[in-house]
Amino acid sequence: MTTIATRSPADVAAHIAATIDDIFAMIDGWRDLLQDRLGAADALAAASVDPLVEAFAVPAVSGQTLLTGAGFVATPGVLTDAEWHLAWWLGGSGAGRHLRRLATIDDPGHEQFRDYTALEWWRVPAQTRARHLTGPYVDYVCTDDYTVTITTPVMVHGEMVGVVGADALVDRLERELLPVLRTGRTPATVVNASGRVVTSTDARREPGSILRGPGIVEAVRGAGPDAVTLADGTSVLVCGDTSLALVVGL
Repeated sequence: MTTIATRSPADVAAHIAATIDDIFAMIDGWRDLLQDRLGAADALAAASVDPLVEAFAVPAVSGQTLLTGAGFVATPGVLTDAEWHLAWWLGGSGAGRHLRRLATIDDPGHEQFRDYTALEWWRVPAQTRARHLTGPYVDYVCTDDYTVTITTPVMVHGEMVGVVGADALVDRLERELLPVLRTGRTPATVVNASGRVVTSTDARREPGSILRGPGIVEAVRGAGPDAVTLADGTSVLVCGDTSLALVVGL
């Protein structure tokens, strides 16, 4: 007879936090490296920034990893040799995909040019000067798949010179997180700060959908280290400082 061990919601939330914290720690290391190197440079140029970024981004998206993209996106006008600039590498995943640098259109006059400063993964860190987790969303620029993007500002002499970060495909996160979610005693869903589903043991709750329910979003945004129990018995637990939350029992 096989006994299946169960975990408390707090244990499940801690595992989710640990998984995402590993990505956070990696990105923080990249930020520190860039701030150190760029802070010591006389001038900032794509020609010197790109090799620095490639050295950490390529290993991060190679092989069996949760990450599918990684790199640095420059503040417009901060580089002497490129007004708009992305140094972003994509890893291989599935048939026909291979490690490559993301091709971008950097001419604002081109009809397919896209102002990345309007996108959430740039806009929020630029406003808050803090790390931000965007998604899940369909990443039409890089993968055409549901993606979570984590970005953090790179500051040099008090100014944000860009953001450094990484993309994680939701299906890879699901393979990592779902086995742990299923060890709980009740249905469980991981959501972001807006109540958007990252993954769930309930197949009806697809990634990217909004988890509906009275007080869910308010509880996600206001929850502390202890579980918040809603009127219908649903419990909401934050997953460390990842901005994600675990919703159980709904």
